[in-house]
Amino acid sequence: MLQALANTLPHFRHTNSGQFFLMAGPCVIEGEDMALRIAERIKHITDKLQIPYIFKGSYRKANRSRLDSFTGIGDETALRILQKVGREIGVPTVTDIHESSEAALAAEYVDVLQIPAFLCRQTDLLIAAAQTGKVVNVKKGQFLSGEAMKWAVDKIRQSGNPHVILTERGNSFGYSDLVVDFRNLPAMREFEVPVVMDVTHSLQRPNQSSGVTGGQPALIETIAKAAIAVGADGLFIETHPTPATALSDGANMLPLDQLEALLVKLTRVRQAIQASGEVVLNQLP
Repeated sequence: MLQALANTLPHFRHTNSGQFFLMAGPCVIEGEDMALRIAERIKHITDKLQIPYIFKGSYRKANRSRLDSFTGIGDETALRILQKVGREIGVPTVTDIHESSEAALAAEYVDVLQIPAFLCRQTDLLIAAAQTGKVVNVKKGQFLSGEAMKWAVDKIRQSGNPHVILTERGNSFGYSDLVVDFRNLPAMREFEVPVVMDVTHSLQRPNQSSGVTGGQPALIETIAKAAIAVGADGLFIETHPTPATALSDGANMLPLDQLEALLVKLTRVRQAIQASGEVVLNQLP
């Protein structure tokens, strides 16, 4: 599944390393210099660890609790920055789209179109994304089971696009929390698509009385290790040099200077699981 994905993405390296792939970057594009610095740093780390890497950055945040929340620096400005990151750093890029009319525009600048969790059932949006021919990453709705994502995959494939990724990001637990049901990962892998664990968004605490989403970043390593153990093909991690000053979702982001140590641990988990599997196979009659 990972090799099939690699065939559709420019600059997608290390696909034969046996490692998970990584989608990582800031929540939203805040400026060119920051985006390039984050992408360059992550690429340096992932090249060293032979982890295939896709740079993530939203060109606009459409789902905000408060009207005065930061939404972006301008659509085409941010999209051009994403394009520059892809060209100068040499990595594939991914960004969210929110309406059908945005699909063709965003597809001119990035390699992967991402469907936000709240919009994963929007048929017109899925079809528009599929018709661009780009890889489509659909986040599973907080209100759905992994099995229910079959229909999102079908809509994209039946629109003529076989390039689908599914991403788990937790399920609503009461009004102001999320919980991860790891059964969803193997359930979604049954559709023969790469499955990603959105580590940081699954640790959000939405619907806070302040109108600003909270989070539990101390559990990032726990969720990431569990996802690798369960067999996730990829991880999605939002990261920022200083999450406290990030203009969006800082409460659940990983500080950039902690990313390398985390990825080192996760590659060891992956290698240990692969080694144990090989031992079991070698012992079979």
